[in-house]
Amino acid sequence: MAEPDPPTHAHEPHDARVGARLNWLRAGVLGANDGIVSTAGIVAGVAGATSDLGDILTAGIAGLVAGALSMAAGEYVSVSAQRDAEKSMIAKEKTELATMPEAELEELTELLERRGISPPLAREVAEELTAKDPLRAHLDIELGIDPDDLVSPWQAAGASAVSFVVGALLPILAVVLAPDGSRIPVTFVAVILALALTGLISARIGEAHARQARAVARNVIGGALAMTITYLVGTAVGGIGV
Repeated sequence: MAEPDPPTHAHEPHDARVGARLNWLRAGVLGANDGIVSTAGIVAGVAGATSDLGDILTAGIAGLVAGALSMAAGEYVSVSAQRDAEKSMIAKEKTELATMPEAELEELTELLERRGISPPLAREVAEELTAKDPLRAHLDIELGIDPDDLVSPWQAAGASAVSFVVGALLPILAVVLAPDGSRIPVTFVAVILALALTGLISARIGEAHARQARAVARNVIGGALAMTITYLVGTAVGGIGV
């Protein structure tokens, strides 16, 4: 009985692009999580120093704006560097295809063989792909790059800013809508619930189903510590009248 052919991985580039989309989603969740924690820390710290709602709200909104702009700027710089690298790889492939087409054909054949395609068929597929669009074939199979779908720095910056704002609005609304005597407890509970949700979503995106509880616990404990410490610092600063 003949042994079955080894499994191929013809969908690896597609899977890589799916992975990239999941990374975007994960980044959005983490951006919202950052907005929740950092803004909650700010409003908790100010609430520890003063009970004036105007001061608390001003600090929270300032933190929201500064955090969103910082996230957007950081993501823009990071993704711009990635886009520049992708463009550089595309230019390199163009040069190699123009100057050493046979070597590039051999390389493409070897890449297909590594994915489980038999040598004769790999050669035939490589020749057909090269005849149709050699650059796209190499970018797709060798580098997992779609030249028509390069990462966008502006899109990344906008997504990061929006996700941060969405997360930051939660503690601000909790402080504003809660009664005077229970602002901190209400905000604390709202933030803990939100962090539990973002921790769960992050674990599910990463397919870490067996460690969901641990991921949620890490998220909740980190956020709770941030709020508690900033509240205590705010209380101490407010107590000495600084």
